[in-house]
Amino acid sequence: MRVLAELPHPDCKITIFGMNQKFIIKFEQGSLEQSYKLAEADVVGGVNGIFELLDDDFMKRVLDLFAQMRSAIIETYNKYQ
Repeated sequence: MRVLAELPHPDCKITIFGMNQKFIIKFEQGSLEQSYKLAEADVVGGVNGIFELLDDDFMKRVLDLFAQMRSAIIETYNKYQ
């Protein structure tokens, strides 16, 4: 797996990897991670096509999901303390 690009974002780290004819888009926020795999053949324009997919609406959904993930782990952790 090789790093193709890192994108600056104020709320999370975004890294795009290439491996086995797939793009892997990894989002990191603290100890939480989300990753999405897309076949290279399904993305028009290569890495630049990935940049276009990461629009404001998608990024809002990614950040909302991080909030849900954080809430879920905190609630679960507190249940057993």
